Amino acid sequence: MIKKYLVLTGLLLCSRALLAQSVPVWGGGADQKDFSAGFSFSYVSSYYKIDRKPEWRQPYFDASGTKITNELTNITSENAPGFAVGFLGRYRLTDHLEARLTPALIFADRSVTYQYVTPDQDQTKSIRATLVDLPLQLKLKSDRLGDYRAYLIGGLKYSQALGNKENSDVNAAPTAKLLKTINGYGSYEVGVGMDIYFEFFKLSPEIKISNSFGNVLLRENNAFAAPINSLSLHTVMFSLHFE
Repeated sequence: MIKKYLVLTGLLLCSRALLAQSVPVWGGGADQKDFSAGFSFSYVSSYYKIDRKPEWRQPYFDASGTKITNELTNITSENAPGFAVGFLGRYRLTDHLEARLTPALIFADRSVTYQYVTPDQDQTKSIRATLVDLPLQLKLKSDRLGDYRAYLIGGLKYSQALGNKENSDVNAAPTAKLLKTINGYGSYEVGVGMDIYFEFFKLSPEIKISNSFGNVLLRENNAFAAPINSLSLHTVMFSLHFE
């Protein structure tokens, strides 16, 4: 999916080059103001980095000593797609440095798969949530070359879950328990992008990665949280910012 977005960006660049004028276009005047605002659409791909306990392979027994699962052979997390919509606010610090606030509403599912010595016990636990991302970034810009300007970004963000689609398993069977994560956590993020100037607006294709701080696993005494020491979230986001 990311490859499709990269191809789309390439086509935008090529078409803009063919239509470029000898005099750089205004870009809606965004760079001439100390403050400007916009909106964005993003494709999100994320997965969990899993730190297993030393004894993670062992069978799980509940508090009464009943065996719930057999030995594990693997615990994995695959890339899962999602999307985001957001707003953008920028403040010019210097001609080549900006501060940006890019709050976004994230819709993304993540999952963790458990494989056992008895394949009929294999399970994938989905973690479905809607998140509010609150990133604060610094944007370091190159000199403008015609209708283009490259940039680097880096910053911190806080993510807060608005509500899980599945968040209660009080009455669930031991093998139907959920794997849960904490509701709020911080991350760092870095990325690259390009400002493309059109007559009435500025378009900025951008790709960035982020990694959460600390452990996002909500510790519970069940067969799916017990083998894991910690979870951290790795995210790749491709965005189109309109300003």
